[in-house]
Amino acid sequence: MSSRTPFTEPSLPTSEGAAWLASAGTYPRSASVYWGERPTGRVVLPCGTAFDVVSAPAIFGRRMLDRLWGEGPGSGPVAEHRGRILLFAAPGAARRLPALLDWEEWGGRAHAVPPLLCHGPGDAVTVPAISLPAPVRGGSGSRAESRWLVAPDTRHPWLPGPEVVLWAAVRAARAAASTAVRISIFPPADQGANVYDVSRRR
Repeated sequence: MSSRTPFTEPSLPTSEGAAWLASAGTYPRSASVYWGERPTGRVVLPCGTAFDVVSAPAIFGRRMLDRLWGEGPGSGPVAEHRGRILLFAAPGAARRLPALLDWEEWGGRAHAVPPLLCHGPGDAVTVPAISLPAPVRGGSGSRAESRWLVAPDTRHPWLPGPEVVLWAAVRAARAAASTAVRISIFPPADQGANVYDVSRRR
């Protein structure tokens, strides 16, 4: 377990990580050639073979990452795309996770896990580039709409199974509910008092 949160700034796949991503496609060499010619380009890759993907709303997804890295085993590759967090999970997770959430009855609670989009066989996702455009790399450009938060760095990355993703989602939902309860039942803090947010652990 790591005490640091590696998703505070973008990361980039290594050549081994890019090879793993390419292996998900029907024609791995095509993706490799494309990235060789356009390393800042994004590609669409199928799910269900090398990985499944669980897509969460941005804020909730980052809470899940906080739990995975602060209290759990860490995560596999993670990307951010158009306001959602994409957690790369073990093949089969997309099929199993909804059933686990239903079994835990988190769909009908007041502070429920928000809808998670589970992408498995027959689905495809857009993955970020393996390199950043010069303005973004230099820090003078606008925030990229698609980027790696935890980039793949090996041909065989560890991928969380559905139980691990469920654990992170439930912990994130409980933390959000606990924060909401504290805010609603406690009176406003004294103006001169020091207030510390200890609801998140990094």
